[in-house]
Amino acid sequence: VKMNYSAVAEFFLMGLSQYPELQLFLFVVCLIMYMIILLGNSLLIFISILDSRLHTPMYFFLGNLSFLDICYTSSSIPPMLIMFMSQRKSISFSGCALQMVISLGLGSTECVLLAVMAYDRYVAICNPLRYPIIMNKVLYVHMAVWSWVIGCLNSLVQTVLTMVLPFCGNNVIDHLTCEILALLKLVCSDISINVLIMTVASIVLLVIPLLLIFLSYIFILSSILRINSSEGRKKAFSTCSAHLTVVILFYGSALFMYMKPKSKFTKASDEIIGLSYGVVTPMLNPIIYSLRNKEVKEAVKKILSRNLNLWKT
Repeated sequence: VKMNYSAVAEFFLMGLSQYPELQLFLFVVCLIMYMIILLGNSLLIFISILDSRLHTPMYFFLGNLSFLDICYTSSSIPPMLIMFMSQRKSISFSGCALQMVISLGLGSTECVLLAVMAYDRYVAICNPLRYPIIMNKVLYVHMAVWSWVIGCLNSLVQTVLTMVLPFCGNNVIDHLTCEILALLKLVCSDISINVLIMTVASIVLLVIPLLLIFLSYIFILSSILRINSSEGRKKAFSTCSAHLTVVILFYGSALFMYMKPKSKFTKASDEIIGLSYGVVTPMLNPIIYSLRNKEVKEAVKKILSRNLNLWKT
């Protein structure tokens, strides 16, 4: 490990640096998106805490997802913004390890959390009478905690196994952030164990949750079609289509990144897809969930009217 530190003290993040004319544009776009992420997700957490009608498992998971998205983007977007505007695009060895452990941990947690949310929707729609008994507070809090534990453990193992490898002076990362795939390309020793663990983790955290989500949605869809009232059917469709949009966006881009055959060079398309699940999905989460949701809209109106009345008096 000592040799590793002496060999590489810092890394240079050269993602999309071959397009200098795009740097300012990317800076502005990512800054605006980051502001929307912070505002949208904070608002969703704030509303779900303040409105007692939203103290349900679904909004508890949504609050977790919003908090996760704020932390996830805060670990990668601010350093990325600095890189866009600076000439010397470097990050220290420990800074790179920290960025990797946070982003990989939170990304892995989101994979599990989205599957947990699908199970919650499945029970709510397919078993509505037993829903309060099945999804009791003990169960849904445990499910959220285990999502975080599994995600963070996976990240810790993969980051440690990557950072102890020799880089032999290779310190130019062809990516916008310290992303594990981009870093493994710099290693000058055998990485077969890392690739094996990553493949297993991708199957456990990407493929299996995705299959469980699709399975739960097949049951959900058949239940929705059996609902007699058109109002009930519309509400169930609205909630589920919002969740499915997020699932397709997030898992689609993550699967493309982690399950395709590895090439030695990072293409610009890989970096754009990296931006997709690193920036675009966290921005869309609160927009998709709140704009399509009557309960959230009503909660916002209630909080605003309460504050307006206080202000008037």
